[in-house]
Amino acid sequence: MALPNALTANLQPVAQEFRVAPHNIDAEQALLGAILVNNDAYYRISDFLLAEHFMEDVHRKIFEVAASLIKGGKLATPITLKTYLGDADLGGQTVMQYLARLAAEATTVINAGDYGRTIYDLAIRRRLITIGEDLVNGAYEAPVESSPRDQIEGTERRLYELAESGKYDGGFQKFSEALTTAVDMAAKAYQREGKLSGIATGLSDLDAKMGGLQRSDLIILAGRPAMGKTSLVTNIAFNVAKAYQSEKLPDGRTETKNGGIVGFFSLEMSAEQLATRIIAEQSGVASYKIRRGDIQPADFYKITDAARDMQTIPFYIDQTGGISIAQLAARARRLKRQKGLDLLIVDYLQLLSGSGKRSDNRVQEMTEITTGMKALAKELAVPIIALSQLSRQVENREDKRPQLADLRESGSIEQDADVVMFVFREEYYVNNKKPREGTEEFFAWEAEMNRVHGKAEVILGKQRHGPTGTVELQFDANITRFSNLAQSDRMPEQHM
Repeated sequence: MALPNALTANLQPVAQEFRVAPHNIDAEQALLGAILVNNDAYYRISDFLLAEHFMEDVHRKIFEVAASLIKGGKLATPITLKTYLGDADLGGQTVMQYLARLAAEATTVINAGDYGRTIYDLAIRRRLITIGEDLVNGAYEAPVESSPRDQIEGTERRLYELAESGKYDGGFQKFSEALTTAVDMAAKAYQREGKLSGIATGLSDLDAKMGGLQRSDLIILAGRPAMGKTSLVTNIAFNVAKAYQSEKLPDGRTETKNGGIVGFFSLEMSAEQLATRIIAEQSGVASYKIRRGDIQPADFYKITDAARDMQTIPFYIDQTGGISIAQLAARARRLKRQKGLDLLIVDYLQLLSGSGKRSDNRVQEMTEITTGMKALAKELAVPIIALSQLSRQVENREDKRPQLADLRESGSIEQDADVVMFVFREEYYVNNKKPREGTEEFFAWEAEMNRVHGKAEVILGKQRHGPTGTVELQFDANITRFSNLAQSDRMPEQHM
């Protein structure tokens, strides 16, 4: 029985077109020739181009040997290279003949930078193809224990590393360019509400001391349990997100004019618990009443009004616990790419893990975490506020105010941080010493409680670009709200 013609046609072998990976052999030859003729051409591309960026194996070897000779202060010519390259047959030519041809056909050294950028861009495209193929193959063949989320994060990490490595627009810049950037920053600070160079926290006394939250700064906010670390950072995060204003630039990009887009890594508390705190702060209804449902109709309307106002603010929460510094960095990069990012908060530092290679030594692991956090702040050009626990030695002193030496587990926290702030509430310690009512000690205690009630201190123990000192704030424990404290006296500044 004969098969239908249409089916027979489908069974015919199909000639496949095989695509060659992007490359430009002429550009590779032109660059190598320019280097062999004038070794100064190497320095035009040495800060971004590597041997692995060449498509042809022989070109990789020539570039690698030439680079080694030049960096060693020696001359790279066809004659000096021949010794290191052997005498292979290159399509009917010896190595010496091929090198001589490259040098003879070389164009001007002025074009070396253009050739290098062409080779680099094509290499990046080949890497993109490889990552895409690995993604497809991994999705087909991934073992049971490998989750799709792991594959996504791995691919994102490879893509970001590819985007950030070997940029040929980096390196030294003229001081005049840095001056222009500094003047622009000052002009924006002058135009911005509050005249701050950084992002306003919404706490004017703290802003006056710090000049706002500065881009690329790692800010450590430390304190003992129950001091209000999470409450303070939540207040700041909400104030920044609520004040967010942006404008479209002529090139289509969006620029933040005021406030900012906030990313919040809540490693200990769930997103719902965090939201409850913010609702309590904004509505004025005590958080314990919201949790218990012990509210009156008027309170409910306050809560719904506050929730409605909060719907549109750019505040993003990641409540995943136990993540590594690498995973945190990958997610922060993703948020900045997809939504934008102006402020990143991590609650808290000791709940992060390192790469896993140093898990036997917690001090080394913490060093890896803080170093990675500072590098991330600089890479994303955003301030990062990371909360940190303090050691128990604070409790053994008469004066419970924390010091830099109290930072837990690693001196690297103090070393890597641009700013170290401590939260201290004397009311907490005085309240725990309550004597029996009616005694003479009780009346003295009551007077002391009246003095410290509702007050909190933010102690600036380190500030790389400004003075240290203490800022007093108002704290309402029922609604976990920090606010400005109206008073005339201030502790004297201590200049570094």
